[in-house]
Amino acid sequence: MPTALIADDEIALAEFLKTELAELWPELKIVALAYNGLDALRLIDEMAPDIAFLDIRMPGLSGLEMASRLVDADAAPHMVFVTAYDQYAVDAFEREAVDYLLKPPSRERLGKTLDKLKRQLGDERHTGSPMAGPDPELLAKLAALLGQPTPSSPRLEWIRAAHGNETRLIAVDEVVYFEARDKYVSVFTADGESLIRTPLRELLDGLDPARFWQVHRGTIVAVRHIAGTVRDFRGRTLVKLKTRADQLVVSRAYLHLFKQM
Repeated sequence: MPTALIADDEIALAEFLKTELAELWPELKIVALAYNGLDALRLIDEMAPDIAFLDIRMPGLSGLEMASRLVDADAAPHMVFVTAYDQYAVDAFEREAVDYLLKPPSRERLGKTLDKLKRQLGDERHTGSPMAGPDPELLAKLAALLGQPTPSSPRLEWIRAAHGNETRLIAVDEVVYFEARDKYVSVFTADGESLIRTPLRELLDGLDPARFWQVHRGTIVAVRHIAGTVRDFRGRTLVKLKTRADQLVVSRAYLHLFKQM
């Protein structure tokens, strides 16, 4: 029975993909779901799945970073990259002949990928030797084509936000946390709340990951404003803040950020 792992920090999308795979390929056993790159790497090492569906953007390690660590492994899985990028990124994957799925994958597109995987696994069983995965140079090229953030990338220092009838210029150092709300993102400072239209994922690209942590699908918090963590009666981890009374829920995918606390 072939096995697979799904790695995606968006839990709903990971569950969606699991459900679709169960219907399109009932014989495929999903051995694990991972919600960050580090957990996915550990689970792949422990469970040695035949296939890994890897989200391009994940906390801890991106899908491409994970793949670059796996290509030299004795039993590297077949890798399918799952991306929410635009058509430019899709063109990059197609040009390099790398398996990919665009979020959320259609049944027709997922079916084509599964047909290819079945052929590859069949060839392996016939020849007795594993198929070669993407090489490190190809992965580095894809990372460059997709514009993955690097330490040298320009970081966001100021944010233009609406506060009532005013437009404020807020220094990033003043931000306590960001929270996605419907069509807007709320920017919380020590003395108030303002609104911006920039999507949370786009904000992440411009923020310094050493200064801002994503702690939930819809929440990014400034590390310097974290006072500590507590557990509530439901067993959830909550972030306590130094300058606000709010407490922020930490989802399972990001608990590893607080292991030292």
